[in-house]
Amino acid sequence: MSTFKIPRRIFLKGLGIVLLTSGCSADIGALIGRPTATPLPTPTPTPLPRADGIVQGYLSAWQTGDFDTMYNLLTPSSQARITAAAFQAQYKQAMTEATVEQVKVQIQSLLHDGLHASALFQSSWQTRLFGTIDANNQMQLSFENGRWGIDWQRPLILPQLGEGVTLAFIGDQPTRGNIYDKNFHALASQGQVVTIGVVPQFIEDEAGVVAQLAAITTVQPQQIREKIAAARPDWFVPIDDVTFETSLEYDNLLNSLTGVDRRARDVRTYTDVDTAAHVVGYMGAIPAGQEEYYRSRGYQGDELVGLTGVEAWGELDLAGQRGGRLVTLAPLPSRQVLSELSTVTSRAGSSVYLTLDTVFQAAVERLLGPRKGAVVVMDPYTGAIHALASFPRFKPAVFAANTDPALWSSLNTDENRPLVNRATQGVYPPGSIFKIASLAAGLEKLGLKPDTTFTCTGKWHGLGQAFEKTCWLETGHGKINLIDGLTQSCNVVFYEVGLALHHSNPQLLPDLARAFGLGVPTDIIGLEESVGVVPDDAWKRAALNQPLYDGDAVNTAIGQGFTLVTPVQVARMLAAVANGGQLVQPRVVERTVHVDGGEDVVESEKGGKLPISPENLALIRGSLEDITSGARGTARQAFAGINYTVAGKTGTAESGQKEPHSWFAGYAPADEPRVVAAVLLEHGGEGSQAAAPLFRQVIEAFFDWEAGQT
Repeated sequence: MSTFKIPRRIFLKGLGIVLLTSGCSADIGALIGRPTATPLPTPTPTPLPRADGIVQGYLSAWQTGDFDTMYNLLTPSSQARITAAAFQAQYKQAMTEATVEQVKVQIQSLLHDGLHASALFQSSWQTRLFGTIDANNQMQLSFENGRWGIDWQRPLILPQLGEGVTLAFIGDQPTRGNIYDKNFHALASQGQVVTIGVVPQFIEDEAGVVAQLAAITTVQPQQIREKIAAARPDWFVPIDDVTFETSLEYDNLLNSLTGVDRRARDVRTYTDVDTAAHVVGYMGAIPAGQEEYYRSRGYQGDELVGLTGVEAWGELDLAGQRGGRLVTLAPLPSRQVLSELSTVTSRAGSSVYLTLDTVFQAAVERLLGPRKGAVVVMDPYTGAIHALASFPRFKPAVFAANTDPALWSSLNTDENRPLVNRATQGVYPPGSIFKIASLAAGLEKLGLKPDTTFTCTGKWHGLGQAFEKTCWLETGHGKINLIDGLTQSCNVVFYEVGLALHHSNPQLLPDLARAFGLGVPTDIIGLEESVGVVPDDAWKRAALNQPLYDGDAVNTAIGQGFTLVTPVQVARMLAAVANGGQLVQPRVVERTVHVDGGEDVVESEKGGKLPISPENLALIRGSLEDITSGARGTARQAFAGINYTVAGKTGTAESGQKEPHSWFAGYAPADEPRVVAAVLLEHGGEGSQAAAPLFRQVIEAFFDWEAGQT
């Protein structure tokens, strides 16, 4: 068999024809066996981080009220649409309107879709007025500038809050509760006043209207003209508030004045003008900075609230339960109600009953008269206050009917300080009344005996010849023992005791004085109080950057120097001496009675026991009785001929002015005390000559009043 060979030239020519006729672009290299190149790898994209942490961080920050963190978690584009301040304001506005106290949130799901994500969550608002408000909500997220962020819209606060839609509380203000004395006499109650005003467009004779209104009200003609000029023609322009009686008295005249209108409105009324003014207190506009606190409790923000006294102490009870509807409002200008989320019924305020009786209170105020000072009359066992007088006083009704800041400012800056309750807020050096604590410290801490003897020449040089101190009795008391030192109020005895205590341990006297209730809060129920000062080394270093010197301790021992106390602290100390050593909590509130008939009885809590033995307490009690009845007692003349025994202590405290402050505090009867009282007269003179006689009058009035109680 033979082999047939095709010549090379003919083969190549034929192959070219085949390729051309096939229309292919075959890889010739492959056909002729050239090596195949290795393909390059395909890039794998980097996965995006998850958005879980962003969602959780945002909702956790909401629960804690950390709006700055919430804002920082928004996408840059969202932050460009709303400022941090506006973002925070929108959350706060909604939560305040709903009276939200706590927010709880829970993530239900989170789905990612490339550069976007969506989270479902449930929010639960715990509110003060509306209970729990639950909402299912959705959060959108985007990946921008290398991070996840929240695409913020208003419905994230609450699904119902679309663009321009706001949450609003439409309130129903309840009737305020009354304040009664112990015998059901109303000291503060709800009443009405008549607002006299004008509508400028209807005035025909402006000069005549202005003249007549100025005569009826207390407003000057120029002020009336300015009010009219500043108002729109169709506005009702309030000029002044008058009583219903005044409105009726001028009824015909007011009806004849075209353009004059009258409108009645509810106000707080005070029956007895200024009786017990500092106890009852006064009302005013919500103080700056406290708006959020009150709005979270259902207040609208324009109400009058209690600012001092029992009006302030019992505000939440007296004001009652705010009611109303929580709604969404359409954007401006319509502001129509779109939906109602919740509603709650209002409840009238509770009434507060005091421990004092208006008749006796007024009697004590008359006895105090126009003298600057204070009187506290208290039950030594229960702490119930029978009377608490302070002068100068004020008229609470002035604040209820007039919220003019200028009026409040004028009273607040009055040099006579009529708004200060001198019985609980006034602080004064106690003078020789402090010697009760100094004597107790000497007996208990130094082991001094009642017959320990001192020598008083009228002068004392225990701090050196250059620092001479004197006794009130210039001729001196001669040889005198420790107990007689209290009875005769010998300064030299207590200079020695104070210096010895300081040298033994500088804290002995300050600590014991505070344990006797001086320079510490009494925690009086119903009223504000000042704390005062019993100086020690720590106090002086903090206040003056100086140590407590021997001279300071000596001054403290006689109730001078930096020592400051309130009259109610002094009354509390004497009550403890009277009742056997138990500090009691003073109170002016007896009980709170609710509209459903239930009541909360207020009881004083017992404080500490006086750190003194029964034997030493008996020595002090005996000395206090000798002060009013003994042959050399400093107050014997003030109580001469009295029909019952009295125990007490005088005090004459340097005031920095010509006349010293005058003190007397004590209890009666001395053997079985039924009442304790403290009297303070600013710049009143000698304690034995001013405060002691007033104390006697107060105690006599108390027993007369007590005899009439059945």
